[in-house]
Parts: sequence; C-alpha cells; structure tokens
Amino acid sequence: MTEIELPRTFEEFNDQRKASFIKVKNYKQAGGKLIGFLCSYTPLEVMDAAGAASVALCGMSDETIPAAETVLPANLCPLIKSTYGFALTDKCPFTYFSDMIVGETTCDGKKKMYELLNEIKKTYVLHLPQGQGRSYEADMWYEDVKLFRRHLEEFYGIEITDDDLRAAVRRRNRLRRALASMYDLQRAEPPAMGGVEILSAIQASTFSFDIEDYAAKIEVLVEERHAALERGESPIDKNAKRILITGCPMGGVINKVGRTIERCGGVIVCSDDCSGERTNRMLIDENAPDILRAISDRYLRINCSVMTPNDGRLENMMGMCEKYHVDGVIENVLTACHTFNVESANVAKTCENAGIPYMKLETDYSQSDAGQLETRIAAFIEML
Repeated sequence: MTEIELPRTFEEFNDQRKASFIKVKNYKQAGGKLIGFLCSYTPLEVMDAAGAASVALCGMSDETIPAAETVLPANLCPLIKSTYGFALTDKCPFTYFSDMIVGETTCDGKKKMYELLNEIKKTYVLHLPQGQGRSYEADMWYEDVKLFRRHLEEFYGIEITDDDLRAAVRRRNRLRRALASMYDLQRAEPPAMGGVEILSAIQASTFSFDIEDYAAKIEVLVEERHAALERGESPIDKNAKRILITGCPMGGVINKVGRTIERCGGVIVCSDDCSGERTNRMLIDENAPDILRAISDRYLRINCSVMTPNDGRLENMMGMCEKYHVDGVIENVLTACHTFNVESANVAKTCENAGIPYMKLETDYSQSDAGQLETRIAAFIEML
C-alpha cells in the first residue's frame, strides 16, 4: 500500500492538531474510507452503507479566514470562509484526508464556494429542493439521493445494498435516540447538564469514526446524569434562566455565545439549530419497504431557513419552548447568513405572540464583539 503523506506544513501545527492528523492518517493507512460533509441535509446513512466514515467539515474558527479572503469576498458568512480556508491551507486533518467532500445547494454562498473547493478536493454537490410542500420536491430529492448512492458505488467500486442501508439506519437511529435522551434530561428543573456540554457532545459526534461506539458513550453519560438527578444532584443553579438557542449552527460560537449565556446566569436547555434536538428527534423507519425513500424523506423534513416556506421550524420551536419551560429565546445569526437573518423577523414575531422574551444576536467567529455580546446577553437574562 502506498504511504499516505502528511501536509507540507505539518511541523508548524500544535500538538493537538498533529495528533488529529496522525489519527486520521493511521485510519486511512489501514484502508479506512473517509467522506467530509457540510450540512444536516446530507444523507449520512448512504455514506455509512458505503463503509465510509463521515465527518463534518464546517469551519468553526476564524483562524483561516484571512487565507480564504484571498479568494472569497470578505462580506461572506464566516462558516463558508472558514471551511474554505481550512481546505486551502491544509490545516484540517479531516478535510486533508477525505476521499471526497459532499456539499449541497442550500445557500447561494455555499454552492458557489463548492465550485472553488472542487479545485482543491473532489466535491460532490447534492441538489436540494427549495421547498418541502410540493409533491415533485420529495420525488426530486429522492432521485438525487439515488444518484448519490450510485456515485458512491462507482467511486469506491462497490455495491450498496438495501440491507447495508437498513443496517446504517439502525446505527444512526441508535445515536439519535441517545442524543434525544440527553436532551430529555434538560426538562428537569434544574436541568441535568449545562447546554454547552450538550452542544459540545453533539458536535463531537460528527467527528466519530465509529457511530455505535459514540452512541454507547452518550448512553452511559445519560445514565450517569439521570442517576444524579434521581439523587437530587445537578451542576446547574436552580435559579438559572432557561434559554432556547436557535438560528445558525453554533459550532463556531459555542464559547462566545454559549458559555457567555451560562456564565451570565442562564442555562441552554435546548437548541433548535440544524444539529440540535430538532433534527435528532427525526428517526427513519427501519422496516420501510423502500429504505432509500425513507432516508430521503427524513432528510427533506429538516426545517432549515433555506426552505420556503419554513413554518415547520416555528411550530417546532414553540413546541420546544413549552416542553422545556423556556424563559427566553436567543437567536444566533452568523454575519451574512441572509436566510436566517431574514427569517429572524418571523421568529421574533412568533415569540412575541407567545409572550416569550426574544433576543437576536448577529455575530461572526472573531472575538471583536465578545464584550458587547456579553453586555447584551447579561442584560437580557437579568430582564428575565
């Protein structure tokens, strides 16, 4: 087998990043398949059934944004710039060692960035409908998922059987049930965990090469935290204000927004972003006659702001506010994310009509506004 090479700049990396590169290199050297993806709409079960590990490649740091801005416009979403920057600079081990990257036609910025990303790493783009309500949209997405299945079969020289897909569905369902059980603990007053810990656990699940192993770890964590609740123990102050976080993916602002909320007297009891409870509650029928159709239908139901209309997101958010006895809603909008920014008007109106305090934060991955955000968050939580 040909020796897999590390990037030229490997010696410049810190120890943690070097360790990640070595871990992924060893996985690939042992014959492992690796696919990077960018979005919750990506049908992970199809990649699982191909025998490939899948890792989320969304950039979550401003470290590589200056490099990205040598190619991309500065007034672009930080997630897009960071993702492209890590590919451009070879600083992300998962991007560097991926066999391919799977993108999708969600926002305009991402789908045009993928054309440039394809010059660095083979990038396959899923064509997503812009809505969910018309019959042909579900059919269109099903056909595109079928094309994706065929593409992976040709790329790896394999056959992906329906049995492979069902086994993949069972594994993913187990992980989603475990994550949903973790959220259920947050219904307690006070909740069992800090929201930052949950957000970090969900984020870590997207970097695990072994789905069942990670599901087992979450199941053990849930058992431990449930037992602590039974003993009347919680790490959260009983007076902490219960916050639902919604909007853009939280990965790049967990510290700046998430930790600030919990440092200022709040606790994130649930998250309504694309990787939070909203999507992890959505299971797939393991016994569906057409298992690929069941997979495609599940992913199309994800209520992202790129869909129009997107009433399902608002209905789900209100249901979560009631279920978790939320004191307030904080919406996180990344700079230049136009779909979430425009949709925030409907989110604010929905919260106002329900009598739930709401605050919108518009930010990026830098620390330049950290002080201002802390002031606003502290004032909002004090007002609750």
